[in-house]
Amino acid sequence: MPNRQVSEVIKGASFASTLDTATVREAAELMKKHRTSAVLVVDKKKHLLGICTERDVVTGVVAEGRDPSTTTVAEVMTEEPRSISPEKPFGHALHLMYEGGFRHVPVVDVAGRPVGLLSARDALGSDALQFGHELVQREEITVIL
Repeated sequence: MPNRQVSEVIKGASFASTLDTATVREAAELMKKHRTSAVLVVDKKKHLLGICTERDVVTGVVAEGRDPSTTTVAEVMTEEPRSISPEKPFGHALHLMYEGGFRHVPVVDVAGRPVGLLSARDALGSDALQFGHELVQREEITVIL
């Protein structure tokens, strides 16, 4: 259900993170290892700085003819991405992704440290179907009122 907390959705799921000084090649290797399309970028104190996605690699490295072995993730990452706390409803994360046009939402604790990563893939299950039904019901009620 979309009312389920984000913490329940990410429970037990691993996510990839790296320092901002890592190369894009290293980030891509992490994506492959973790079977994900994004890596969270953190500073030495593990605070979220950004996110490096497959799209960032394609548009910021491949399309620009840059060398992934010398280009750092800090050079191509999306800085200060929208994030969500683990206590928020999953439906809120879905709304953030839809409105923002992105496929990943970092989950951070109160100190700004990543504790997980939600992706559009997480929304492909019954949660998304239930959320869609609830939106239709709300629209029908609005029309009646």
